[in-house]
Amino acid sequence: MRVFVTGGAGFIGSALVRHLVQNTPHEVFVFDALTYAGRLSSLEPVDKSSRFSFVKGDICDEEAVRAALTNFRPDIVTHLAAESHVDRSIDGPKAFVQTNIVGTYNLLAASLEYWRNLDGDGRERFRFHHISTDEVFGSLGDTGYFVETTPYDPRSPYSATKAGADHLVSAWGHTFGLPVLITNCSNNYGPYHFPEKLIPLMVVKALAGESLPVYGNGSNVRDWLFVEDHVRALQVVFETGRPHSSYNIGGNSERRNIDVVETICDILDKLQPRSDGLSYRTQITFVADRPGHDQRYAIDATKIRTELGWSPTETFESGIEKTVAWYLANTKWWGDILAETQAAARRGLSGSKP
Repeated sequence: MRVFVTGGAGFIGSALVRHLVQNTPHEVFVFDALTYAGRLSSLEPVDKSSRFSFVKGDICDEEAVRAALTNFRPDIVTHLAAESHVDRSIDGPKAFVQTNIVGTYNLLAASLEYWRNLDGDGRERFRFHHISTDEVFGSLGDTGYFVETTPYDPRSPYSATKAGADHLVSAWGHTFGLPVLITNCSNNYGPYHFPEKLIPLMVVKALAGESLPVYGNGSNVRDWLFVEDHVRALQVVFETGRPHSSYNIGGNSERRNIDVVETICDILDKLQPRSDGLSYRTQITFVADRPGHDQRYAIDATKIRTELGWSPTETFESGIEKTVAWYLANTKWWGDILAETQAAARRGLSGSKP
């Protein structure tokens, strides 16, 4: 099939592209605006393949989206382009509304027009797959899990805009018949994760000898999903999922934030010990909590397991060790990002806000 990937130079998007090019016969087209978190270097392992192509474009540019769809003629649109960092959404929510809601509308409008012009077989084969987050469901207490029918209760500008996008996609399916799919995933981690996110940030700061800031008392709980497990799930969904369905994707790996940071420290102690012999845990500090910080997310992935046969292959212990090892072996990848961010800050550009 021909797979159109928005946000394909981002963390999850690039993992999906690498997976599809390396492990399937699909042709893959990446449409990405290359904002701060979109990195062509994340696509280098596959960018010489004849089944890979790339166009720089913004989903907020409706004409550019229409042209890209017309030229590539996809069977599948997988929509991953988004502003995605909660802290950034608190500091500057407008960019999140523009990209996550208006951009999704543009993509839906162009995809509906494209789908209506396909022949019978093409119309039957086409899918619009929107990739979303478990944060749209709000916050859990000490027990319980998010299921596909959990009411939406977003708490941050980021999750509110993703919830809005989910509702738009569902509406285009119900109102116009567009064959849509929605997946809501738990926290991803793994190689090529932009270094502002928790796990890579802790690795980078630990190696630099800096404090490792943990919000509040570190008791907030997340379900962690290895990104390569996630993209296998995405492939299964757009190939075999029922149109007009949603699927939750989780890693079965709930951990408190403090436990995650301490695990990273312990792995670094083993793989790259500090020169003074002390543990990296001595660098942990606690900082004022994030406004509206959700206490716990946890995914029930029974539906995708029973209907489509997917389950994660990595435990948190195996996945986090692979991830830390990757960052130790790929210092140039994240070092270049940090250097660009610092240079932008010196020029007076915003390296930390949208």
